[in-house]
Amino acid sequence: MNNGRFPISMHILTLLASAKGELLSSDYIAGSININPVLVRKEISNLRNHGLIESKEGKNGGATLAKSAEKIQLSEVYHAVQQAALLGNSKNEPNPDCPVGKQIKQHLDHLYVEIEGALLRKLEKTTLADFLGQFE
Repeated sequence: MNNGRFPISMHILTLLASAKGELLSSDYIAGSININPVLVRKEISNLRNHGLIESKEGKNGGATLAKSAEKIQLSEVYHAVQQAALLGNSKNEPNPDCPVGKQIKQHLDHLYVEIEGALLRKLEKTTLADFLGQFE
């Protein structure tokens, strides 16, 4: 997941959780994150598609959480934005005649499964409300 989507989504969700049901505009959220509102709208759309956010378009529109922060596990956010292997994938094909090259992918895959499992176990135990609690 070598991209900025998880921190952007966490920022959006944390802002919405702190707003306690008030609709927040993408411009307001973008100002807090210090990014273009178009990127915020893209992430809001993705989070809405994953059932984490509700949004209303138009002049008086905005976004709010689709469920309470206590019911949103951070693993849900991770799954909503995950695009690739956590630590990335090699773009080249290793030499199959090399003793390391012929086995590297299978050993890295095993390592990645273990690492992602540990990450998910932590994220499953942490709610958005737990995360928000650090800001109070």
